[in-house]
Amino acid sequence: MTTTTPPSPPVDGDAAPADTSTFRSLHVRNFRLFFIGQLISQTGTWLTMVTQTLLVLHLTKSGIALGLLTAFQFGPVLLLGAWAGAVADRADKRTLLMTVQALAMVQSVALGIVVLAGWATVPAIFALAAVQGVLTAFDNPARRSFVVEMVPPEDLSNAVSLNSAVMTGSRVVGPAAAGALVLGFGYGWPFVIDAVTYLAVLAGLFMMRPDELFRTAPMAKAKGQVREGLRYIRSNAQLYVPLVMMAIIGTLAFNFSVTIPLLVNGPLHGDNTTFTLLFSVLSLGSLVGALITARRTVVTSRQLVISAAAFGITMLGLAAAPHLALAFPAAILMGLASIAFMTSSTAIVQLLAGPEYRGRVLAIQGMVFLGSTPIGGPLVGWIADVAGPRTGIAVGGVACLVAAVYGAKALHLPLHADGGIDPLATEELVLDDESVALAD
Repeated sequence: MTTTTPPSPPVDGDAAPADTSTFRSLHVRNFRLFFIGQLISQTGTWLTMVTQTLLVLHLTKSGIALGLLTAFQFGPVLLLGAWAGAVADRADKRTLLMTVQALAMVQSVALGIVVLAGWATVPAIFALAAVQGVLTAFDNPARRSFVVEMVPPEDLSNAVSLNSAVMTGSRVVGPAAAGALVLGFGYGWPFVIDAVTYLAVLAGLFMMRPDELFRTAPMAKAKGQVREGLRYIRSNAQLYVPLVMMAIIGTLAFNFSVTIPLLVNGPLHGDNTTFTLLFSVLSLGSLVGALITARRTVVTSRQLVISAAAFGITMLGLAAAPHLALAFPAAILMGLASIAFMTSSTAIVQLLAGPEYRGRVLAIQGMVFLGSTPIGGPLVGWIADVAGPRTGIAVGGVACLVAAVYGAKALHLPLHADGGIDPLATEELVLDDESVALAD
């Protein structure tokens, strides 16, 4: 197994102009294969996610049930995430991903069989969602830390944003396709199609050239590695603060699969087709945001705080939308702001985490984001049932604003653009023996 070391950066005065093209990291063959495979597979994943939501809503008509579905989908991330991150740090990430993706394909086949055979009950759907959650717990840190191994350091921020664009781009097509398939063929076939899409990501991983990866030596197995990762995060405010912000926002704001269908089918007087269209429009905004952020060559804590505040304001705008005609533009803006926050948070964590800790740090970020959903999903679903869907969304908006204020104070950021120094804007950071200047 060959470890490829990135070339040394040019010295000051000889530095070439930074490449700011939106798709610059796609010139790397391994990342290009990964990108194509993920784009296809993640579209299939959203077929499953949205179809599960529509099926449970059809069976129960309950916001609490939708919240419980998200709890089963992401609860294992909360329980297993830190350990899964340690596994990612110790394992060959490409091999681990191939194993997890193959098992995910089997899980989608099982969902399709259960529904097509007429065995679809709420407990059965919840049980298979829990299996999906276990696989997500291992996939998330391995996939996100593997991005770092596919591109040179100067392309990392771009690769992170394009990886986010894959996730959000698939959300544009997946929900709309799920709505059309459910309407035309029932609830079973979207799961079967999702299973087929896993062949694309497996083929991409298989076709990669391992000797062109920018690998670091795997961490040896030892006791206390999870606690060591937690201590590492706690000792670094520039890692700790974004993770606390993500915990707040992930718990109360990123519950779109709970709040959006309830809003559409309730006060906006829509139906399942309207829900999938609104979800696709929200995802279109996220895709635009991901492509805009892909052009950045730097990431700052100011961008993190501003995007969190923008996310909160746009959520409050959607909550107040009096009818569907205004809900669609509000959803576009909300999608753009939400992905700006996600990419800023992820890029900061990936750039600041030492290579030997990266899998654990990203796993813990996944825990506070995806793993907070089992708490926030049922809670927001209950709020929506008791006080109405608009209140459920508004609670998320307020949470984003609280997180933004906390981040600004904890990182000692000024409230105006020229009132001080961004701690991430001037500190020179080391990533894989490369100096990465995160200058504003």
